[in-house]
Amino acid sequence: MIAPFGLRLPGDIRFGRGKASEALPGIAAMAERILVIHGRDGHRAGWLTEGLRRQGAEVLGLAAPGEPDLPMLEAAVAAARDFGAGAVVACGGGAALDLGKAVAALAAEAHPPAEYLELVGTGRKLAGPLLPFIAIPTTAGTGAEVTKNAVIGVPAHRRKVSLRDDRMLAQLAIVDPSLTDGCPKSVTLASGLDAVVQVIEPYLSPKASVVTDALCEKAIPAGLAALATLMERDDPEARDALAWTSLAGGIALANAGLGAVHGLAGPLGGVTGGAHGAICGRLLQPVLWTHMRVGLPAPADQRIDRVTRWIGQGLKLGATGANLEQWASAQGLPRLGEMGLDPVDIPGVAEAARGSSSMKANPVELSQAQLETILEMAL
Repeated sequence: MIAPFGLRLPGDIRFGRGKASEALPGIAAMAERILVIHGRDGHRAGWLTEGLRRQGAEVLGLAAPGEPDLPMLEAAVAAARDFGAGAVVACGGGAALDLGKAVAALAAEAHPPAEYLELVGTGRKLAGPLLPFIAIPTTAGTGAEVTKNAVIGVPAHRRKVSLRDDRMLAQLAIVDPSLTDGCPKSVTLASGLDAVVQVIEPYLSPKASVVTDALCEKAIPAGLAALATLMERDDPEARDALAWTSLAGGIALANAGLGAVHGLAGPLGGVTGGAHGAICGRLLQPVLWTHMRVGLPAPADQRIDRVTRWIGQGLKLGATGANLEQWASAQGLPRLGEMGLDPVDIPGVAEAARGSSSMKANPVELSQAQLETILEMAL
């Protein structure tokens, strides 16, 4: 018997090489004034800003120089309002996509952005209307192009939290793997591990459905094999496979949730400032090991065995994938201590993680002590 399920998706998803440039006329037709949020280097989005201008749109480019925090968000919302933006296009990594998504949601709101953030805000709901949002990722990792939340750092609280609403799904999500060609190895590694985690956690989630299973069961081994190839050489087919894994992960997590890796990654990012994907990659093996040690309820108990086999096969580590941490270190992934985690912060990070929204989809409840042990293993 197939259990009931729901599925939330952007209005239009387009995947494939060349899809980004093909979409320029349709994007330009969405509004007279378009805010383009890109990564640190605006030249990489020059094809987009100049292409939209050639189509007759007035364009303002705005950089997301790092993972978005509250001051960056406040400045970007003010810029969108001053410009009179009628639509927001985000082109870049997960940071640019999250900032763009949040700006599109908040540009027409009457209250300060902080009031709408989970955990640290007042719980205020978006009144709307939201600006049309178009997402074009240039890294294969976060899947933010198909999710309904934006992760924002709050320096005053030393943590990252979400702005979340079903209406924050993109009107158009374009995954063009050619935009990831030539991505630096360190970025490919961190973002690729994030992509893999984001198909593993929904697969182990009690909220998994036949739809998310169909995505994850294909994407987990495909993403691992692609990541192994890309650590050896740049390869278009592997770039395509990793981009597909990232897209599948975004859809899966939006509909089945995440787990302990992301539950810990949120507060860790706020405390350390470390890159989200690198944090997730470093936590994966300690979390899987802890789950196997405590035991998982069915069907997650059998699924975690499949996951470890897929890791071993995809990364060529043997039957169980037990050497994932050593493999990641050999590829240059830093440990949590190198990212800035001080042992004195471990209890606070573990406590914050227990209250995170990601933990609600973990297949088993983990104690404060167990979460602290996971952090110590990754230190």
